Formats: sequence, C-alpha cells, structure tokens
Amino acid sequence: MRRLFWFGVGLAAGVAVARKASNTARQITPAGIAANVGDGLRELAGAVGAFGAEVRVGMVEREQELHDVVERQTGVGTGGRPRRDTRDSEDFALGATGWRPDEQTVRRSARARARRAGG
Repeated sequence: MRRLFWFGVGLAAGVAVARKASNTARQITPAGIAANVGDGLRELAGAVGAFGAEVRVGMVEREQELHDVVERQTGVGTGGRPRRDTRDSEDFALGATGWRPDEQTVRRSARARARRAGG
C-alpha cells in the first residue's frame, strides 16, 4: 500500500513538473514572447489613456475654477466652458439656455467616469 501511495505522489509530481516545463517552454518561443509584449503594450496603452482622461478632466475643472475666480474678482464674464450640473451627470448647464451635450460627449464622459471609478 505504501508503494502505491508513493507511486501516486511521484506520478502527480511528474505531471506538475511536465506542465510547468511545457508552459515555460511555450513562453520563451517567439510567439510566446510576442504575446507577452502585446499584453504589456495593451496594458500600457490602457494606462496612458486613463491618465490622459484624468488630465483632461483636471484641466477642465481647473479652467472652470480660474474662470470663476476671474469673473468673481473682475465682474467680467470670461466665456469659459459650460459648467457641469452636479444634480444630473448627463446634463450640462449654461444658464437658462438649456444646452445639452451631444451623444458622443455623453458617451465620452461616461467612459471617463468609469475609468476614474476603476471600471
């Protein structure tokens, strides 16, 4: 019975080592290296895109803050970007004009919010 047990342990260890060696051998082939590089580039591109979206959002927010400060201190409107209405994330408010963004702007802002939320 002990011999059968150790035979089974050896067989399981052999299968595990063979699979590990096979996966390692596949990763060092040109196709495996290309797949790893491709995955890395896709991940990098996603990170750069998310960073760019965050920078754009920050720029818009800071620009609006600066427009508000100039308007408050001088009393002259600067014609800044439309404010985002905080009550409804899909609406932008521009005084009483009732301006609403087009569909592409809504989709773009929804994607940016999803990236900021980590989704």
